[in-house]
Amino acid sequence: MVEEDRFSPPAPAPDREPVPEPEIAEEEPFEDELPVPPVPAPRPAPEPELEEHSPFDAEPPFRPRRNWLKIWTWFAGIFAVFAAAIIFAVSYWGLPDWVPVTRPDFAVGEPDLQLDFPIDQQEKREMPNGQEYFSVNGTITNIGSQAREVPPILVILRDERERKVFELEIVPEQSSLAPGESLDVMRAVVDVPRSARIAEIGWKAQ
Repeated sequence: MVEEDRFSPPAPAPDREPVPEPEIAEEEPFEDELPVPPVPAPRPAPEPELEEHSPFDAEPPFRPRRNWLKIWTWFAGIFAVFAAAIIFAVSYWGLPDWVPVTRPDFAVGEPDLQLDFPIDQQEKREMPNGQEYFSVNGTITNIGSQAREVPPILVILRDERERKVFELEIVPEQSSLAPGESLDVMRAVVDVPRSARIAEIGWKAQ
Protein backbone atom coordinates (compact mmCIF):
# COMPACT_ATOMS: atom_id res chain seq x y z
CA MET A 1 0.00 0.00 0.00
CA VAL A 2 2.83 2.29 0.73
CA GLU A 3 4.35 1.79 -2.72
CA GLU A 4 1.12 2.62 -4.52
CA ASP A 5 0.94 5.91 -2.70
CA ARG A 6 4.53 6.65 -3.68
CA PHE A 7 3.97 6.40 -7.41
CA SER A 8 0.52 7.93 -7.55
CA PRO A 9 0.10 10.87 -10.00
CA PRO A 10 0.02 14.38 -8.58
CA ALA A 11 -3.24 15.95 -7.91
CA PRO A 12 -4.39 18.47 -10.53
CA ALA A 13 -3.74 22.14 -9.75
CA PRO A 14 -6.71 24.16 -8.79
CA ASP A 15 -8.15 26.32 -11.55
CA ARG A 16 -6.94 29.95 -11.44
CA GLU A 17 -9.21 32.86 -12.08
CA PRO A 18 -8.47 34.61 -15.42
CA VAL A 19 -6.57 37.89 -15.10
CA PRO A 20 -8.56 40.76 -16.62
CA GLU A 21 -6.83 42.63 -19.48
CA PRO A 22 -6.12 46.31 -18.80
CA GLU A 23 -8.47 48.68 -20.50
CA ILE A 24 -6.76 51.07 -23.03
CA ALA A 25 -8.25 54.50 -22.91
CA GLU A 26 -9.05 56.05 -26.29
CA GLU A 27 -6.89 59.07 -27.15
CA GLU A 28 -8.83 62.25 -27.41
CA PRO A 29 -7.95 64.50 -30.39
CA PHE A 30 -5.97 67.64 -29.62
CA GLU A 31 -7.81 70.90 -29.87
CA ASP A 32 -4.99 72.41 -31.93
CA GLU A 33 -5.29 69.85 -34.70
CA LEU A 34 -7.62 70.99 -37.49
CA PRO A 35 -9.42 68.64 -39.79
CA VAL A 36 -7.74 68.32 -43.19
CA PRO A 37 -10.09 69.49 -45.96
CA PRO A 38 -10.56 67.02 -48.74
CA VAL A 39 -8.46 67.65 -51.86
CA PRO A 40 -10.69 68.37 -54.85
CA ALA A 41 -10.14 66.22 -57.86
CA PRO A 42 -8.38 68.03 -60.77
CA ARG A 43 -10.68 69.31 -63.43
CA PRO A 44 -9.93 68.40 -66.98
CA ALA A 45 -8.47 71.27 -69.07
CA PRO A 46 -10.90 72.75 -71.57
CA GLU A 47 -10.16 71.87 -75.11
CA PRO A 48 -8.99 74.88 -77.22
CA GLU A 49 -11.47 76.17 -79.66
CA LEU A 50 -10.29 75.86 -83.21
CA GLU A 51 -10.76 79.01 -85.28
CA GLU A 52 -11.23 78.76 -88.92
CA HIS A 53 -8.51 80.59 -90.89
CA SER A 54 -8.62 81.46 -94.48
CA PRO A 55 -5.41 80.65 -96.37
CA PHE A 56 -5.57 84.13 -97.87
CA ASP A 57 -5.67 86.08 -94.57
CA ALA A 58 -2.64 88.30 -93.73
CA GLU A 59 -2.08 86.42 -90.49
CA PRO A 60 0.09 83.50 -89.52
CA PRO A 61 1.19 81.33 -91.24
CA PHE A 62 1.45 84.29 -93.70
CA ARG A 63 3.21 87.60 -92.73
CA PRO A 64 2.09 90.99 -94.07
CA ARG A 65 4.35 92.35 -96.77
CA ARG A 66 6.52 95.40 -95.99
CA ASN A 67 5.81 98.55 -97.90
CA TRP A 68 9.36 99.40 -98.98
CA LEU A 69 8.21 102.50 -100.87
CA LYS A 70 6.77 103.98 -97.67
CA ILE A 71 9.91 103.10 -95.70
CA TRP A 72 12.24 104.74 -98.24
CA THR A 73 9.99 107.81 -98.31
CA TRP A 74 10.41 108.18 -94.55
CA PHE A 75 14.19 107.81 -94.83
CA ALA A 76 14.34 110.44 -97.57
CA GLY A 77 12.29 112.89 -95.51
CA ILE A 78 14.47 112.45 -92.41
CA PHE A 79 17.66 112.85 -94.47
CA ALA A 80 16.33 116.04 -96.10
CA VAL A 81 15.52 117.60 -92.71
CA PHE A 82 18.94 116.62 -91.34
CA ALA A 83 20.78 118.05 -94.36
CA ALA A 84 18.82 121.31 -94.19
CA ALA A 85 19.70 121.68 -90.49
CA ILE A 86 23.42 121.18 -91.23
CA ILE A 87 23.39 123.70 -94.08
CA PHE A 88 21.66 126.28 -91.89
CA ALA A 89 24.10 125.73 -89.00
CA VAL A 90 27.16 126.04 -91.26
CA SER A 91 25.84 129.15 -92.97
CA TYR A 92 25.02 130.82 -89.64
CA TRP A 93 27.89 129.75 -87.36
CA GLY A 94 30.45 128.52 -89.88
CA LEU A 95 32.44 125.31 -89.86
CA PRO A 96 33.90 124.15 -86.53
CA ASP A 97 37.64 124.36 -86.03
CA TRP A 98 38.14 120.58 -86.02
CA VAL A 99 36.87 120.17 -89.60
CA PRO A 100 39.96 119.50 -91.80
CA VAL A 101 39.08 121.86 -94.64
CA THR A 102 40.80 124.93 -96.01
CA ARG A 103 39.05 128.07 -94.84
CA PRO A 104 39.27 131.40 -96.65
CA ASP A 105 41.47 133.97 -94.95
CA PHE A 106 39.26 136.90 -95.92
CA ALA A 107 35.52 137.51 -95.97
CA VAL A 108 33.46 138.45 -98.98
CA GLY A 109 33.50 142.15 -99.80
CA GLU A 110 31.22 144.31 -97.69
CA PRO A 111 28.45 146.13 -99.62
CA ASP A 112 29.14 149.85 -100.24
CA LEU A 113 32.47 149.71 -98.34
CA GLN A 114 35.62 150.11 -100.40
CA LEU A 115 39.14 149.29 -99.21
CA ASP A 116 42.05 151.26 -100.70
CA PHE A 117 45.47 150.02 -99.54
CA PRO A 118 48.09 150.69 -102.25
CA ILE A 119 50.84 148.07 -102.44
CA ASP A 120 53.65 150.62 -102.40
CA GLN A 121 52.48 151.91 -99.01
CA GLN A 122 52.61 148.48 -97.36
CA GLU A 123 56.29 147.94 -96.68
CA LYS A 124 58.97 147.45 -94.07
CA ARG A 125 60.53 150.53 -92.61
CA GLU A 126 63.24 151.28 -90.09
CA MET A 127 62.82 153.33 -86.93
CA PRO A 128 65.48 155.81 -85.74
CA ASN A 129 66.69 153.27 -83.20
CA GLY A 130 67.32 150.75 -85.99
CA GLN A 131 64.31 148.52 -85.25
CA GLU A 132 62.27 147.38 -88.24
CA TYR A 133 58.48 147.67 -88.43
CA PHE A 134 55.80 147.01 -91.03
CA SER A 135 53.70 149.99 -92.09
CA VAL A 136 50.00 149.52 -93.01
CA ASN A 137 48.38 152.56 -94.69
CA GLY A 138 45.07 152.88 -96.48
CA THR A 139 41.49 154.21 -96.44
CA ILE A 140 37.97 152.83 -96.08
CA THR A 141 35.22 154.68 -97.97
CA ASN A 142 31.45 154.30 -97.90
CA ILE A 143 30.40 154.66 -101.52
CA GLY A 144 26.74 153.84 -100.86
CA SER A 145 23.70 155.91 -99.94
CA GLN A 146 23.24 154.42 -96.46
CA ALA A 147 25.34 154.27 -93.31
CA ARG A 148 27.35 151.06 -92.99
CA GLU A 149 29.03 149.31 -90.09
CA VAL A 150 32.78 148.84 -90.49
CA PRO A 151 34.00 145.29 -89.71
CA PRO A 152 37.56 144.44 -88.59
CA ILE A 153 40.43 144.37 -91.10
CA LEU A 154 42.83 141.42 -91.41
CA VAL A 155 46.50 141.85 -92.38
CA ILE A 156 48.45 138.74 -93.47
CA LEU A 157 52.19 138.76 -94.15
CA ARG A 158 53.77 136.04 -96.31
CA ASP A 159 57.34 135.12 -97.19
CA GLU A 160 58.82 134.64 -100.66
CA ARG A 161 57.19 131.19 -100.92
CA GLU A 162 53.81 132.74 -100.06
CA ARG A 163 53.69 130.96 -96.71
CA LYS A 164 51.83 132.75 -93.94
CA VAL A 165 54.31 134.07 -91.36
CA PHE A 166 52.31 136.77 -89.59
CA GLU A 167 48.68 137.74 -89.01
CA LEU A 168 47.18 140.89 -87.48
CA GLU A 169 43.62 142.09 -86.86
CA ILE A 170 42.94 145.83 -87.04
CA VAL A 171 39.75 147.27 -85.53
CA PRO A 172 38.90 150.62 -87.19
CA GLU A 173 38.52 153.65 -84.97
CA GLN A 174 34.96 154.21 -86.21
CA SER A 175 32.30 151.52 -86.02
CA SER A 176 30.25 152.98 -88.91
CA LEU A 177 30.61 155.31 -91.86
CA ALA A 178 28.03 157.70 -93.27
CA PRO A 179 27.41 157.82 -97.06
CA GLY A 180 30.48 159.26 -98.79
CA GLU A 181 32.56 159.28 -95.59
CA SER A 182 36.15 157.95 -95.56
CA LEU A 183 38.34 156.65 -92.76
CA ASP A 184 42.18 156.58 -92.78
CA VAL A 185 43.85 153.46 -91.41
CA MET A 186 47.48 153.73 -90.31
CA ARG A 187 49.21 151.08 -88.25
CA ALA A 188 52.85 150.28 -87.50
CA VAL A 189 53.43 146.59 -86.75
CA VAL A 190 56.60 145.68 -84.86
CA ASP A 191 58.20 142.31 -84.17
CA VAL A 192 57.31 140.97 -87.60
CA PRO A 193 59.38 138.09 -89.00
CA ARG A 194 62.32 139.11 -91.17
CA SER A 195 61.10 136.71 -93.86
CA ALA A 196 57.91 138.76 -94.41
CA ARG A 197 57.81 140.07 -97.99
CA ILE A 198 54.16 140.20 -99.12
CA ALA A 199 51.20 141.92 -97.42
CA GLU A 200 47.56 140.92 -97.98
CA ILE A 201 44.79 143.12 -96.55
CA GLY A 202 41.05 142.47 -96.50
CA TRP A 203 37.94 142.07 -94.36
CA LYS A 204 38.28 139.51 -91.57
CA ALA A 205 36.16 136.39 -92.06
CA GLN A 206 33.61 135.92 -89.28
